[in-house]
Amino acid sequence: MNALATHIGNLRLERPGMVASGIMDETGGSMIRMLSLGAGAVVTKSIGSVTKEGHINPTFIEYPFGYLNAMGLPNPGIDEFADEMKDAVKAGVIIGSVFASSPKEFAELAVKMETYKASAVELNLSCPHAKGYGIEMGTDPDLVFKIVSAVKNAVKIPVHAKLTPNTHIITDIGKAVQDAGGDAVVAINTLKAMSISPEFARPVLSNKFGGLSGPALRPVGVRAIYDLRNALEIPLIGVGGIYDHRDAIEYIMAGADAFQVGSAIGKDINVLKKINAGLENFMKEFGYSSIEKMVGAAHE
Repeated sequence: MNALATHIGNLRLERPGMVASGIMDETGGSMIRMLSLGAGAVVTKSIGSVTKEGHINPTFIEYPFGYLNAMGLPNPGIDEFADEMKDAVKAGVIIGSVFASSPKEFAELAVKMETYKASAVELNLSCPHAKGYGIEMGTDPDLVFKIVSAVKNAVKIPVHAKLTPNTHIITDIGKAVQDAGGDAVVAINTLKAMSISPEFARPVLSNKFGGLSGPALRPVGVRAIYDLRNALEIPLIGVGGIYDHRDAIEYIMAGADAFQVGSAIGKDINVLKKINAGLENFMKEFGYSSIEKMVGAAHE
């Protein structure tokens, strides 16, 4: 029996840790490499309908407590991305992340990801630094319901919705995903933030605002998963500031069936392998026979 195996609805993962969208997932080769280094699944970079260059530099700042970025969703477009998916899907579970400006466009992109043999599709409803996308759509429960409904009607693969922490109604957004037939909620994406240069008296990022990720985000993400577990019946995927197995366990015990790692991969390419080993040791020490036995333990 594989103690690290978990399920997100009907989707089985041999290991609970996934690569979050935007990290080591731009090419087929990088996705295959992450699967070989302990990832149970890889979520692709968010892909749109056409090629998008993103924001001009500076787009990235490193802090002791995390990262601030405003990349602007650069991507090659869904048709060009077919070549990257071709080999990656043969190596393991690949979840296709897509962003769009309407329910119809989301559905069209999801169909393409299904054609590329993605195991599931993740809807980016939460990017904080791309005008016309992300949180501009993902903070309206009615619109979220329409988007998820449109995608569910268009594809047979599981549909996951990634939510933003930049709202006081995250459980209402989660309920909209569930009511529309969504298969899982992913929480959370980055926090909207900014940095100002005192010497130049202006914002550092070219876009002015960006998204904060890394360790500083973890307590916010854990709280979001805890609240969502109290409100929803569908599976949850926790993400935000996971750097070791104890961080991952916080999310699992808050109610996450699986988790995603992003910023930590930039520090250590082997972090998921190390998290897996840490999870196995913790489970043996504290008598957990499976990841699923730990899910939601903090609610008991």
